[in-house]
Amino acid sequence: MALLPVAIKACYFLAALLFILGLKRMSSPRTARGGVVWAGVGMLLAVLATLALPEMRHRGLILVAVLIGVAAAWWSGRRVAMTAMPQMVALYNGMGGGAAAAIGAAELASQAGQTVVLLGGGRFTADGAAAVPTVQLALAVWGALIGAISFSGSLIAFAKLQGWLDSRFVFPAQRAINMLVLAGAVVAGSMLVAGHPGMPLIAAFFVLALLFGLMMTLPIGGADMPVVISLYNAFTGLAVAFEGFVLQNEAMIIAGTVVGAAGTLLTQLMAKAMNRSLGNVLFGNFGAGSGAAQAIEGAQKPIDAADAAVMMAYAERVVIVPGYGMAVAQAQHKVWEFAQGLIARGVKVKFAIHPVAGRMPGHMNVLLAEAGVPYDLIADMEDINPEFPATDVALVIGANDVVNPLAKTDPASPIYGMPILDVADARHVIVVKRGKGTGFAGIENALFYADNARMLYGDGQAAAAALVTELKSLDA
Repeated sequence: MALLPVAIKACYFLAALLFILGLKRMSSPRTARGGVVWAGVGMLLAVLATLALPEMRHRGLILVAVLIGVAAAWWSGRRVAMTAMPQMVALYNGMGGGAAAAIGAAELASQAGQTVVLLGGGRFTADGAAAVPTVQLALAVWGALIGAISFSGSLIAFAKLQGWLDSRFVFPAQRAINMLVLAGAVVAGSMLVAGHPGMPLIAAFFVLALLFGLMMTLPIGGADMPVVISLYNAFTGLAVAFEGFVLQNEAMIIAGTVVGAAGTLLTQLMAKAMNRSLGNVLFGNFGAGSGAAQAIEGAQKPIDAADAAVMMAYAERVVIVPGYGMAVAQAQHKVWEFAQGLIARGVKVKFAIHPVAGRMPGHMNVLLAEAGVPYDLIADMEDINPEFPATDVALVIGANDVVNPLAKTDPASPIYGMPILDVADARHVIVVKRGKGTGFAGIENALFYADNARMLYGDGQAAAAALVTELKSLDA
């Protein structure tokens, strides 16, 4: 048995190494699939090592819970469409935050009803026995607070992405009320650490923490949802790390720290892509403009698939800009088939990706990789924007807010200041869109009314298929 603790520590070390290497491999589309496998193996190793701990109890119940969770994840993972992956990520991330909050709740509940006295920097019960150390209890409280916020906030993000809630919900003095709720949760948590672990106070603490997560997410506009997802991912990682200290579990500490750090960095990158500070992400009224909206002049001008195909077939440079509409239509394979047809005719084709296109970071990259688009044809916003003035045709399929020129020209717009793909600078723009509705931010797109823009109305996959057919007919 003396070797068992050493073996468990070694397994935790190996699991941590696999987590880090897996995350590193996920940074590139070429190695991302292998990175997911590596990290998954690391998690499996950590779970098995934890079950082998000598002090572990209720292994049977734990295994039943693990099997139920694995079965549910396997079933949902295979059934959920790629278009619903963002809300699935939000939901699973919320479950991680909720699990961390549950650990904190269990730790606090174990102290409920005890009279704790602080003596000489230590914590003692009324009968003189040593109580849970202050630092450990404080970490339990902080982990529970952050985990509860991530849990309830992620559920709201899921509901918005699923279309169950309106994009934004605001009311007077919302920020002030939010801060009061957060302050109440912090005060309740501080009282728990100070030695008042009664069940009413514990319940009040969790109610306030969960309420703040709800109220923090409700006013966030749909255009900012990628930032929200990465933010709550960081919260969950931080909560898991705190609770890892409480349980003195090295695997949780390392995994939580890695996830928290990666999520924080991603949040900063997403905030930069949206031209927002991290403070604005945390406490701002996302997606809210001010003043009267800028009037849009002109009319949307339709084009049919035959004319659009001819225009691109005889172009020198074509840039394809995918968005969430392409994901909804599952049109990525047809779009790539059309792009291959253009390339075969000598047209220089690139795909332009906005950092927050879709409903989560990297959404479009995943779809294009699934279709088999070579990575060297995919360009980021900073690299492709200078090329638009020399682009003959920009084909926008399903993108809306990330190509809206109002982000540069209308201070009253909810997306004002957000860096966009400069599609309007191309010589010609063709927009594939199902109808004349607005994007996820709920605002009109001035690009659709521009003199150089034409609208190819229809479902993304049907439109892409029509373009492929018309392109092939030119060679017949």
